[in-house]
Amino acid sequence: MEIFLIGIFALLVFDVLFQVFSRYILKGSFSWTEELARFSLIWMSILGAAYLNAKREHLSMDFLYRKFSDTTKKKVSIIIEILIFLFALIVMVIGGFNLVYTTLHLGQLSGTLRIPLGYIYAILPFSGLLIMWFSIYHINKISKNQITD
Repeated sequence: MEIFLIGIFALLVFDVLFQVFSRYILKGSFSWTEELARFSLIWMSILGAAYLNAKREHLSMDFLYRKFSDTTKKKVSIIIEILIFLFALIVMVIGGFNLVYTTLHLGQLSGTLRIPLGYIYAILPFSGLLIMWFSIYHINKISKNQITD
């Protein structure tokens, strides 16, 4: 997943550099570069959320959490992972599949690249499934005391 994210970021950088080059050096811009940059940023952001969940490196405010005892920390960590799982299930997977189905069923295409928008939005349920899997994995590790914070 890390290599795929690096690839998306590289595509985004080259796309934006090409857009700047074409606008200022060639004195004309291509309309597809802006749309490709937008779609790359969407994919990188949403897939990056799943990646950060896998590494357990999302931002958090842990000043209260650090004051808990070890058993309370374990319980709170499991509750947090369950809430992350439920969010990914309801918002990302169910809502995402609904969005993908609707846009594909209606035949909505992107403005310039003419890509079906359902393919662009497919990253949402895919990342949601990854987040759910990583939450189950973390719950398992927390209950076995293999993850301590």
